[in-house]
Amino acid sequence: MAKEKVKTNGNSHEEYNAKSINVLKGLEAVRKRPAMYIGDVGLRGLHHLINEVVDNSIDEALAGYNDRVVVTIHKNQSVTVEDRGRGIPVDLHPEEKKSALEVVMTVLHAGGKFDKNSYKVSGGLHGVGVSVVNALSEWLIVEVRRDGKIYTQEYRQGKAKAAVKETGKYKGEITGTKITFMPDKEIFKLIKFHFDTVAERLRELAYLNKEVSMTLKDETDGQEEVFKFKGGLVDFVKYLDENRSAIHKPVYIEGEKDGVPVEIAFEYSDSYSENVHSYVNNINTIEGGTHLVGFRTALTRTFNNYAYKNGLIKDNSKISLTGDDFKEGLTAVISVKVMEPQFEGQTKTKLGNGEVKSAVEMLVGEKLQEYLEENPSVGKKIIDKCMRAAEAREAARKARELVRRKNALDTMHLPGKLADCSINDPEHCEIYIVEGDSAGGSAKMGRDRRFQAILPIKGKILNVEKAKINKILENIEIQAMISAIGAGIGEEFNHEKARYGKIILMTDADVDGSHIRTLLLTFLYRHMKDLIAVGKVYIAQPPLYKIKKGKEEHYAFDEEERDKIIKRFKAGKEEKIVAAEEIEETEGGEQQLKGIVISRYKGLGEMNPEQLWSTTMNPETRTVLQVNIESAAAADKIFETLMGDAVEPRRAFIEKHAKYAKLDI
Repeated sequence: MAKEKVKTNGNSHEEYNAKSINVLKGLEAVRKRPAMYIGDVGLRGLHHLINEVVDNSIDEALAGYNDRVVVTIHKNQSVTVEDRGRGIPVDLHPEEKKSALEVVMTVLHAGGKFDKNSYKVSGGLHGVGVSVVNALSEWLIVEVRRDGKIYTQEYRQGKAKAAVKETGKYKGEITGTKITFMPDKEIFKLIKFHFDTVAERLRELAYLNKEVSMTLKDETDGQEEVFKFKGGLVDFVKYLDENRSAIHKPVYIEGEKDGVPVEIAFEYSDSYSENVHSYVNNINTIEGGTHLVGFRTALTRTFNNYAYKNGLIKDNSKISLTGDDFKEGLTAVISVKVMEPQFEGQTKTKLGNGEVKSAVEMLVGEKLQEYLEENPSVGKKIIDKCMRAAEAREAARKARELVRRKNALDTMHLPGKLADCSINDPEHCEIYIVEGDSAGGSAKMGRDRRFQAILPIKGKILNVEKAKINKILENIEIQAMISAIGAGIGEEFNHEKARYGKIILMTDADVDGSHIRTLLLTFLYRHMKDLIAVGKVYIAQPPLYKIKKGKEEHYAFDEEERDKIIKRFKAGKEEKIVAAEEIEETEGGEQQLKGIVISRYKGLGEMNPEQLWSTTMNPETRTVLQVNIESAAAADKIFETLMGDAVEPRRAFIEKHAKYAKLDI
């Protein structure tokens, strides 16, 4: 039916009335805009489906009714999550007039999490979890063991095939819920669950909930791992510091203040970086919040009081300890349970409840003071460590002054080799940090000068994982990056002052390029972490190959894409495709194949400005990978393994993951 044309202010347009308003019923909104509910429809969003179902099982554990969760990845990439909770209720819902199980599985914002009689605390933020998984699944089957009976219901794309039915009986007292789902290929382009990705979240939950056993099985290759940590957060801290040398045994604090259960474990090591992770109801609060502020305040005040009281700092000393000094080498895990958590921040992972700050501060102050009185040798070691950090801080102060920006638009101290952009609005600007002067030159000539800035860096920057802050700030390449980004460093860093909305790392697709990229990411993660947390850091993806036949040419980013292009050029003829290693060995980097010229790029400098622009820098055609922190604990562990002093863990990591390594990583 044709829409009626009307005129407003002299302009003709389609009529806009009540008929124009689309109402998406049930779970249609989730299928229409899935990224609003799970972040994206890539691998990250795919794995988030498992997390949502597992979180429901963990909420049962928080309520004291579940001690076991089993996650199974089947060969067809469907997933089963089974627990020993109370089982989702199946009786008739008084308002919806259907089974409560169906309501939970098909209605957004439905569930026991909104009833504090059922769950005093819960990990789900908005109560949309399992229904969203249902909506984004090709099919889902839920089985409930409750009241001696087994109940089952099946769904297709979020819609129930039939009413809940009783399918059997069971003996014993073990109740629970089993959910099996198949992600919908109409939503997800690639359905492939990664064992390690799922394992990281289950391991984290097992540390945070020491009474729960988490099992992960992968039927595709037979892998299986069980996560159960009787030591809880103490074991978590030991795991995080596995490749560092601790100067004392972990300090464990547990208690409740003003109705807020608090659990904390921490220790100091000989490293220079801080490694603190905070959680609220098992949610990783990447941006921290009031619970973290309370911990830091109590730590600083208690240690300072102890140091002066015991003569570890002289009254006439020129050095005074600040909060920053107590961070160097600190590894800590903070976990609190809050009935009504209020989250804020750009990523909604920052706790805002004011009462939690005072609860954590009071409890840590009391317990830590008792611990120090009983363990004076540990107190002395920690104060000595912090005094050395204070000396380094003072040395770094002068170096920091050299690179500090007055504000986001001040260009007085920009590095000379920076080719800045003409637009001043950070949200519309981006900076490429480019490996090498040659590639930097091509990038400067090929860029769009309006919104793209180029900062070339020479060679491999300092490994900040092994250096004190004063040494870091003396490094010329790091000084250039700090000045160019313009948002400070460390505790003074403010991502809102960054001069660019995107920081893009562009390095060669070889081993040296991968090493340089890792060094850059280590620096950004340790000293400008919020840039990653708010999604401003990206990795450029330059092509590996150029395939040309006559005047037609295409670029390939990996061997698989290269082979597809060659097949297309050959119009289906069955001929041998040249292997990547053969192409690399060809003189001049080219291989002739029936009129097809295959060029292998070994470095960014081999591309001229036009090629670099069209393949790697043009927003319309380029591919960039956004760097995110799915698990901060896992990220810390990887950086320490790859960039720390311990050799054996690094060798083991490389041996385990070598089979996944590719030249275009």
